[in-house]
Amino acid sequence: MGHLWRLASNGSEHSNIISPVYSLWATFIGLYMANYVVERSTGWALTHPLTISEYENLKKLLKPDFEDMVPWYSGTSTDLFKTVFDLMISVTLFVGRFDMRMMQAAMNKTPDESKSSDLLYDHLDGKDELWFDFIADTGDGGNSTYAIARLLAQPSLVVKSDDSRLIFPRGELLLIGGDLAYPNPCSFTYERRFFCPFEYALQPPAWYTPDHIALEKPELPLGVSELRQYKGPQCFMIPGNHDWFDGLNTFMRYVCHKSWLGGWFLPQKRSYFALKLPNGWWVFGLDQALHGDIDVYQFKFFAELCQQKVGEHDSVILITHEPNWLLDWYWGDKTGKNVTYLIREYLKGRCKLRMAGDLHHYMRHSCTESKEPVHVQHLLVNGCGGAFLHPTHVFENFKECYGNKYETKAVYPSYEDSSKIALGNILKFRRKNWQFDVIGGFVYFVLVFSMFPQCDSFRILHEDSWDGRVNSFFNATWNAIFEILEHSYVSLAGVLTLLTVSFFFVPTKLSRRRRALLGFLHAAAHITSAVLLMLLMELGIEICIRNHLLATSGYHTLYEWYRQAESEHFPDPTGLRARLEQWTFGLYPACIKYLMSAFDIPEVMAVTRSTICRKGIESLPRGGAIIYYVSVFLYFWVLSTPVVSMVFGSYLYVCINWFHIHFDEAFSSLRIANYKAFTRFHIKKNGDLEVFTLAVDKVPKEWMLDPDWDMEPKEPLQMSHTRRFPSKWRAASGWSDPTSVVRVVDQFVIPRTLVDPLLPDSAP
Repeated sequence: MGHLWRLASNGSEHSNIISPVYSLWATFIGLYMANYVVERSTGWALTHPLTISEYENLKKLLKPDFEDMVPWYSGTSTDLFKTVFDLMISVTLFVGRFDMRMMQAAMNKTPDESKSSDLLYDHLDGKDELWFDFIADTGDGGNSTYAIARLLAQPSLVVKSDDSRLIFPRGELLLIGGDLAYPNPCSFTYERRFFCPFEYALQPPAWYTPDHIALEKPELPLGVSELRQYKGPQCFMIPGNHDWFDGLNTFMRYVCHKSWLGGWFLPQKRSYFALKLPNGWWVFGLDQALHGDIDVYQFKFFAELCQQKVGEHDSVILITHEPNWLLDWYWGDKTGKNVTYLIREYLKGRCKLRMAGDLHHYMRHSCTESKEPVHVQHLLVNGCGGAFLHPTHVFENFKECYGNKYETKAVYPSYEDSSKIALGNILKFRRKNWQFDVIGGFVYFVLVFSMFPQCDSFRILHEDSWDGRVNSFFNATWNAIFEILEHSYVSLAGVLTLLTVSFFFVPTKLSRRRRALLGFLHAAAHITSAVLLMLLMELGIEICIRNHLLATSGYHTLYEWYRQAESEHFPDPTGLRARLEQWTFGLYPACIKYLMSAFDIPEVMAVTRSTICRKGIESLPRGGAIIYYVSVFLYFWVLSTPVVSMVFGSYLYVCINWFHIHFDEAFSSLRIANYKAFTRFHIKKNGDLEVFTLAVDKVPKEWMLDPDWDMEPKEPLQMSHTRRFPSKWRAASGWSDPTSVVRVVDQFVIPRTLVDPLLPDSAP
């Protein structure tokens, strides 16, 4: 040690000069430690850098971390339980007691709301023409939401239509019709299910930070002094019912107090707004909250706007989240009375188009020629922004609204395809909703809990013919159901609970008598299936016992087999195992014995069942009874889960295609990411409005880094909308990329309201 010290000090015992040997040693140790930290934290070893070809191959393996479609029938999802809780709180606390829209009105700095810059935006009015987009119901699965966002972000889309090629420039304005993220509004769902796909499609500015809170909007980019000067795409959105589950808290934080949705600028300050567009066109974005209607403060703003700002020959596009015209017809209800009054008494025929989401399909109805005043010319639903698909065929017979007759002009998917898709509830329900097994298997076990064990089940096989055995089996099933009703407690409680839940599960669209009948048949199918499975399981155990396959050596058959195999193949001439048993005070064989007994569930179940059949359930200690029922539950749960899914899926299929009910439940179960669409508008120089709905039939499931995006030079402060290739990911199979397969499913033109030159224009 002294030699090392003298070497390090270079021969001088009191020298303050550090030896070169010591410096070299310290440098080596420091580099080694730094290399170790970097290697462990990033996986990139300083001593083993990747070659350029290896790095390029690594980039090919990169994939986006998108969220799956929401599992609406999951029995284990904390998100769904939170959604139910938030909905209960919202309905109890916010509806009729506290309304965020009232607070927004109270916070408005301008007494005359029709002139408020917080609600009215006219910065797009000076353009000669304008392209803009509409989507709704985003933020479910990442694949479907990104597919639409990628299409919206492209500088232009080239779409083949019949024998022609249509070129669509990117929309300068994006309108989103609510339900931004599912299943409930929170930081996770907004960031992962909504913001993430849009940021991948069109990146936010380099200076953007996710935690930034915008206090004074609009927060314009550097060099832009007013909103009229900003040339990039902008976005306005209204909240839907899912956004209101937390009282609009998350929407206000992420929309009204943030400035960017990816590369789309967010000037919006409130949950409702009005946009003055070129050539006499307006957009009214209404917030219906959980009421399905607008509040009086919102009504006052739009009514005054109609009186003071909207010209007599102007045209208005009205956006709400819920398509009240379809839902009111479907449910036989009358909602949105304030909206209806606004349309009838203040817009007075100037509402050319009413749009909504909420229903995750595309439908357009146009008013037929009528002698009555036409309040709304076109009704359009497009909720294909990313959420699961809804059926169209249940709304096939809609024909009237606002006292006018309407006819169906476009449907996506078609009525026929929609009806066929519903068949997936029988074939795919369990594969799509395997978490439902947690609930389904438990319910079935509760239904037959009191029927275990069936000690005389073998008498079913005493019949000589198969017909007799089948009849005996179904007689045993019938007798077991009557025994549940007459003698059981736990199973009877389960049956009554199931009957009650089945009745209230049937939508109120049907009469009370039909609801009772359909609910009874649904519950009866589950009860009968549970009893049949119970008898099959008991019969199988009885056959195994009678053929000496089970219950031959007590609870420790597996251990006895193990000892026999051990002594036969691993002899112990020195007596080591005996000494181990002595040294461990018997713990060595006992632990193995009882561990094997715990895993030998069929034997435990069979032996305990035989004991119960001979002496009765009272002969078992409480622990023994618990072990028996746990063992039975494990096997019965595995046996019953495919059946409960098949029965429930069949019920949904029958209801959606025969009775046209459960349109939400029957299609949310399928979690379909396909059939996605958005609507692109073009206000022409002559004032006509061209409307195109572009759709993707099949959404890609696999993505890869877009080499064009990766190779394009990027300036440090360059805005993403100026790039030729703005989206980071493309479909792994180039032929299935949304930009390659997008097609037009509907197009029409709304002509500008003609002004009579002989009459003075009364526009303000």
